[in-house]
Amino acid sequence: MLSGKWGGMAIETVKILGIDTSLRSTGVGIIEARGSALRAVAYGCIRNKPKDPHSVCLENIFNSISDLIEEHRPDCAAIEGAFFAKNANTAMVLGQARGAAITACAKKGLMITEHSPRKVKQAVVGNGSAQKDQVAKMIQRLLGLTEQPQADAADALAIAVCRFHQLSLPEAMQAKQI
Repeated sequence: MLSGKWGGMAIETVKILGIDTSLRSTGVGIIEARGSALRAVAYGCIRNKPKDPHSVCLENIFNSISDLIEEHRPDCAAIEGAFFAKNANTAMVLGQARGAAITACAKKGLMITEHSPRKVKQAVVGNGSAQKDQVAKMIQRLLGLTEQPQADAADALAIAVCRFHQLSLPEAMQAKQI
């Protein structure tokens, strides 16, 4: 179920999957919101070995996210927006990892939104230029976690929190579906 306005419909609970993609360490996090109360349902990293071929890494990202969706049944997904990389190869590899993650979500029928790193940091920390450690500490506090999550997992949880905050905005101001 969803909270806030979702297609003009008021609902009480929402589970959001946040994804922070990279080829070797994709952060994933699922939050559940009941009203304004947030909790982490699951979070961690999808790790790939440095020597694994890209195709094996992409398959692992796809399968791991598919399994996570099957197990926890999120209502929607949010992914970090692409950034402008100076290195074309880096941008291409990140795009491939994003594609594997987006495809896993789309295949499971989830609505997917994209959020810029700056918007995520602004939503969670209040500063669009916040450092990774600041984001992780704020996520620990917001979700009542006993330990600070690993940076990629914290970023994924932050992306999910950013999406949750946007649910209360008018549809025209929310992140666009991809």
